[in-house]
Amino acid sequence: MNASRRTAPVFPEWPRYGDEERAGLIRALEQGQWWRMGGSEVDSFEREFAAYHGAEHALAVTNGTHALELGLQVLGVGPGDEVIVPAFTFISSSQAAQRLGAVAVPVDVDLETYCIDVAAAEAAITPRTRAIMPVHMAGHFSDMDALGKLSADRGIPLLQDAAHAHGSRWRGSRVGETGSISAFSFQNGKLMTAGEGGLVLFPDQASRDEAFLRHSCGRPPTDRKYFHQTSGSNFRMNEFSASVLRGQLSRLDEQIDTREQRAPVLRRLLAEIPGVVPQGRDERADRVPHYMAMFRVPGIGEQRRNELVDELVARGLPAFVVFRAVYRTDGFWETGAPEEGVEALAERCPNSEAIASEGIWLHHRTLLGTEQQMHEVAEIVADALGEK
Repeated sequence: MNASRRTAPVFPEWPRYGDEERAGLIRALEQGQWWRMGGSEVDSFEREFAAYHGAEHALAVTNGTHALELGLQVLGVGPGDEVIVPAFTFISSSQAAQRLGAVAVPVDVDLETYCIDVAAAEAAITPRTRAIMPVHMAGHFSDMDALGKLSADRGIPLLQDAAHAHGSRWRGSRVGETGSISAFSFQNGKLMTAGEGGLVLFPDQASRDEAFLRHSCGRPPTDRKYFHQTSGSNFRMNEFSASVLRGQLSRLDEQIDTREQRAPVLRRLLAEIPGVVPQGRDERADRVPHYMAMFRVPGIGEQRRNELVDELVARGLPAFVVFRAVYRTDGFWETGAPEEGVEALAERCPNSEAIASEGIWLHHRTLLGTEQQMHEVAEIVADALGEK
């Protein structure tokens, strides 16, 4: 590498951990019961996470994909139904519906926030539509005012994909206070992590009770004679994961505070670079945890974008290409795909196409750095972009 090239400062490592996780793991080990039916860590984590997010009911599960699948099951989604999803999202959003035999219907996203375009979602509704799944991309809330009205007017429930949205608020309301089911992920890169894991928040006890049955092979918690009341699978979280996540939750607020301070600085600096457009922010989202620092380079094209990411990585930045539009993956077409082909979907999802080919994201640990480091990050992006 040319010695004159700017290279990245040292950012905090991820995952972060400390005495809270160590104590939790020992506590889980020594209680003598390592699964949720006999231990206390999962139960405690569910209570703590629900309280933090303003919800009455929570159910911890094996991962975020299963959280989405379980939420859809509780909403009654099954074979032949349609679920509206953003075209620009991680593939789990669509596959959770497709695994239930439903059809995933991709719609475009907003070019500023990268969240679902509500007008596009409304236009995609048919008599078979059973749910709409907004994804709070990079921790930025989708337009819950417009989505809530659409849901109420058309009688179609929302399932919030909140895999990036731990600790988010929309006009003062936390995720659990928005009145719909929401699903979280604790995969290794997420804002809270135990390597893997997920959780579903529910607005009522009946939904949570049904979800418990379905996540535990249809078996109620008091059953001793194998009376399986519903179909289901084993989505139960173990005690060790829950103990780690209790520690992770204890430092989430402080980390969000830091990222909320750094993100506006980095966004301003990136916006000053010719040709760079950072992800926008809807100011009604009054607390954003910033799962990713995302930006676009309009017109760069996928190949040059990929080369730019490689250059940023070579300089020490934790940079990544963004998700593909879900319909541009082979896995999307295996089952539960709409009748439209790739190009027809692409034509009605121009914003998703643009973001997928022009977008870059920086790992959220970047935003745990110092304010001076935000200047250094922007200098590296500008320097690398000038060579492309």
